[in-house]
Formats: sequence, structure tokens, C-alpha cells
Amino acid sequence: MPGVNDIVWQALATHRQKIERTSLVELFEQDPERVERYRLDAAGLTLDYSKNLITDETLNLFSRLIDANSLPHRVQQMIEGERINVTERRAALHTLLRTRPNKLPETVLTEGQAVAETLARVEEISADIRAKRWTGTGDTPITDVLHIGIGGSFLGPQTVHAALEPGRRASVNVHFVANVDGHHIDSVIKRLDPKSTLIIIASKTFTTQETMLNAQTARDWLRTRIADEELHRHLVAVSANTERATAFGVAAENVLPMWDWVGGRFSLWSAVGLPIAIAYGFRTFRNLLDGAAAMDVHFEEAPWPENMPMMLALLGIWYINFFDAHTQAVVPYDHGLRLLPMHLQQLDMESNGKSVNTQGRAIAYATGPIVWGGEGTNGQHAFHQLLHQGKRFVPIDFLLPLRPHHNRQEHHDWLVANCLAQSRALMTGQPAPKADRTAAHRGLPGNRPSNLIVMDKLTPETLGATIALYEHKVFCQAMIWHINPFDQFGVELGKAIGKSIMGAITDDEDAAVDPSTQALIDLYKSKR
Repeated sequence: MPGVNDIVWQALATHRQKIERTSLVELFEQDPERVERYRLDAAGLTLDYSKNLITDETLNLFSRLIDANSLPHRVQQMIEGERINVTERRAALHTLLRTRPNKLPETVLTEGQAVAETLARVEEISADIRAKRWTGTGDTPITDVLHIGIGGSFLGPQTVHAALEPGRRASVNVHFVANVDGHHIDSVIKRLDPKSTLIIIASKTFTTQETMLNAQTARDWLRTRIADEELHRHLVAVSANTERATAFGVAAENVLPMWDWVGGRFSLWSAVGLPIAIAYGFRTFRNLLDGAAAMDVHFEEAPWPENMPMMLALLGIWYINFFDAHTQAVVPYDHGLRLLPMHLQQLDMESNGKSVNTQGRAIAYATGPIVWGGEGTNGQHAFHQLLHQGKRFVPIDFLLPLRPHHNRQEHHDWLVANCLAQSRALMTGQPAPKADRTAAHRGLPGNRPSNLIVMDKLTPETLGATIALYEHKVFCQAMIWHINPFDQFGVELGKAIGKSIMGAITDDEDAAVDPSTQALIDLYKSKR
């Protein structure tokens, strides 16, 4: 248990023994106003958390946990640019990327000016491409954008693109490539024309192995029809390494900055969001930023228990640390949000998948959960069986826009009905029928918690608020677990071993690996 929280932690453990004998159905019967009291509104979102295994006593204990960890102070430290990324001695200023200039804290005015200049460049580039002022070889208008990145620089903009696509009216198509598997990039470029394609390369260091290999392949593809002196018309980079980007062939004025105080999983709000501005217009991208900024303001100013990110965070800790929940399911009932679980998977698991505290000491309590999910109603015919009758305890977040972008009312009525039905069925369960040989198989235990996050409609603003909500949830949990959510050293070992194995494959170098891996290398080389 986190050291400074020992007393509160023990109180929560004792309280959990009481709660496990509590029925959610009975809690509603005892408190008809529960649904009104356990509901929050912020930045265009409504959180109904009434179907959770909590009481007012639980919330009071959560409050003590927040105070014991000085959580509001930690929030201020992040927003004001203190070096809360303790292992890398950096700030974590992703909130700055979406803050309007007149709202900036004085401590980050210099960084804010750099952000404003970059956003102006994003606006200029996106407007020129949409208006066909930026042209490719032979003054060919740009019809397609190929965005190459990996991790957050891929998942973030791809998730937003899928969510906003129903409202897209522009003539510029956007494509995303991340996987180093050659099938991925081949499947994309075979549909494109080099003369009318702009390639965006998103890599902070401009050395990321997967991104750079895909970028080289894309550049070689451009060269099949474009002279080298014309390449600059087809290349843009988002990077902190201008020297490498220009050596690659990107014009210096088309290298948009990335700062060391922005982690990849938070980079959507930076120039990494350029493909969104191109596809939907800069105003739409600005609206996305404004939605996130509205959630930032709520997160900074709303007291407990009116603070939505803090509430989600404490509910998560409640289930992870006191109910032994190993996973967190995210189930959006909107086709546009189908990629959100994958984005949140990286956000949460890369941030809080840690086993030492900020002092470098091993910790004995659980930290980040395995995040997974899928869109409703598809999940009902796939993994919901385990949620209802399986032995695993899985807290669930349902997300639901109340109004769709289409006019097929019956479709949406059924979508809403299914979402609300799943939330209720998980809570109430179903007693086994009497005098039935399959009775034991047909009973559902119920009493399984869920949150419902509702928005009037999926818009750039509500999408931005939703993503920011989860960013802040992850941050709060990290502060209570005393871990650093802004580094990711766990990905480095695999990269280093991969380079060694690559040398063994291509240059017959000694990879210094175990017998199993060596046998597999030999098998691959025999088929290469």
C-alpha cells in the first residue's frame, strides 16, 4: 500500500468487507435519489456513476485518500509546468497544447508562445492544402495525406479521424500507417498517386525504428514518379530533430516542432494533429482542443466530489486495489468511437504499467489495469458473456452519444436500448429459474459495476473532453500509486534486443540469445 496512505488504505480495506455484502439494487431501493446524487456534468459530458459499489461512506474515504496525496496540488504542479516527470526531469505540459493564449499560467508563457506559433503553422498548412494552394509535383492538388507514426502519434489522430469521419466533407483523404509489417504500408500506397500525396512523418527523435523504415519506404515510393528536387513538396515532419528531418528531405519550414514535455500518448493535441486539421479544417481541430481545454478547467477547478476525472480515478483504484480487478473494459456505443479503447489502452497501460514508485522502490500493490474493450452492440455477441457470468471482476465504462449523425432513428433507438440494457443487466443479474435442468447455467449474479458516460452528440468538443477526461484519470491514479506516468522505459529492452537479432539476421552477427531464440532465428534465415 502507498506509504503515506496506510491509515486510509486500511480503512478502505475494512470498508470493502462491508460493501461486498451490499446489493446495488438494494442501494437504489434505500436511496431513490441516488441517481441524482451520483451524477456529474462537465465539458459537455455526463457521468452516471450510481451503478457502482459505493456509498457516501466510500466517497468520504476517497476524499481522505485525495487529501493524503495532495491531489489538487499535484494537478497545479502539472498545469504550471513543474518537472513532475521525475525520472526524465521534464514537465508534462500536454494541457498547454490546448489552452487558449489568454488562459496560460504565467509560468509557461514562453512554451505557450511556441505552441501558438506552431498552431498558426498547422492552420496555414491545412488551409493551403484544402484550398489547393499547396500542390505536389506538376502543380497537382494534394488529394491524399499519408500520416506515418506509431504509438500515440498514430493512435491519437487515427482515433479522432474515425470519430469525426461521419461529418467529413473535404476532398482530401487521410491514411495512417504505423505497423512495420510491410503489408500495412503496401495496402495503403497501392491506392495512392505519389504526385497528389503529402506524407507526414511524426517522430520526436526522427529515429523511431518503425516510423523511419515506413518513411523510407514511402519516400522510395515517391521517387518512382517524383524527382528528388520535388520531394520537399510532398513531405512534412513533426519532430524535435530538425537536422535529421531536413537531411531526410523535409524542407526546414515544414518541420513542425515537438517538445520534450509532450509524451507520444499525449501528442494528439500538438502538430501531430495536422491530418485532422487537413481533413476537417483547422476550426474543427481547434474545437477538439477547446473541448479538451474545457475538461482541463473542470479538472483544475472542480472540488471533490464534483470532479469527474478524480471520480473515475478513485473508482478505478477502488476496484483495482480492493476488489482485485485486473482489467478495465471500455465499451463505446457509437461506431465512431470504435478505436477509443485502443487509444486508451496505450494511454493507461504505457503510463501506469509500473512496478516501482517515484523513489525507485519496488511496490507491492497493483497499479495500472489491462485496458480493453470494443464497440457495442458487437461486444454483446463476443465478450459480454464473460462480463455477465464469468468469474472475472471487470469494471466497465459505457460511452453513449444521445443523438447520432445519421437519420436512422430505429437504429439509434436500438443502440441506446442495448447500452442501457447491458448496464442494468450487469447490475440486477437474473435468478436461476426453478425446476429447470439448466437452471444453474441461466442464472446471472449481477451486482457488477459500470459507469455510463453520456454526451448529447459526438462532436469535436465532446470527443476532446472525453479523451482529456481519461488522461486526467490516469494522472490521478498515478499520483495516488506514487508512480511516474510520463516515462516508458519498459519498451526499451525489446527494442535493444530487436536490433541485436536484426544484426544476426542480416549480418550473421552473434545475437547472444537463448537457445530457443537462436533456433527461431536459424529457422527464419532458412526461409528468408
